[in-house]
Amino acid sequence: MESRVKLLGHPLHQMLVPIPAGLFVVGTVLDVIDRFTNTTWITQVTFWNIAIGIAAALIAAIFGAADWATIPAQTRAKRIGAIHGLGNVAAVVLLAGAVWLRARQEQHLTDTLSLALEVVALLMLGVTAWLGGELVDRLGVGVDEGANLNAPSSLRAKHLIERR
Repeated sequence: MESRVKLLGHPLHQMLVPIPAGLFVVGTVLDVIDRFTNTTWITQVTFWNIAIGIAAALIAAIFGAADWATIPAQTRAKRIGAIHGLGNVAAVVLLAGAVWLRARQEQHLTDTLSLALEVVALLMLGVTAWLGGELVDRLGVGVDEGANLNAPSSLRAKHLIERR
């Protein structure tokens, strides 16, 4: 089942997801490291990593929801997609809570609660990432109908932005 919104022949949702994922992982890992070091710059970097990651995740979610809407009802893919999307929303809400707590702190310092929210969110995102892989790799959601080992380039005879 092909993706609903593509850019240069590739699903936009799948192209955007690594951006917030990378920002969230780096932000959370550096916040854990910061607990064992005495630096002044890490909390600023991690605060903005997570804040920008939230914005990027919301943009990616728009295209994920568009793809999810085209999955036929009463299918395993529809159920997995719903859990994937709702889990991601829940994780982003936790991260937004961490950012909100830190926004009130001088130098956006990480406290125990905000760090706990980040770690739980990151664990949740690990599960939802696996579910996203299940959707694509196992259930074929977002995969071009003509996909095969010798398929022509996605740039061939495609529009710059394609919406089905």
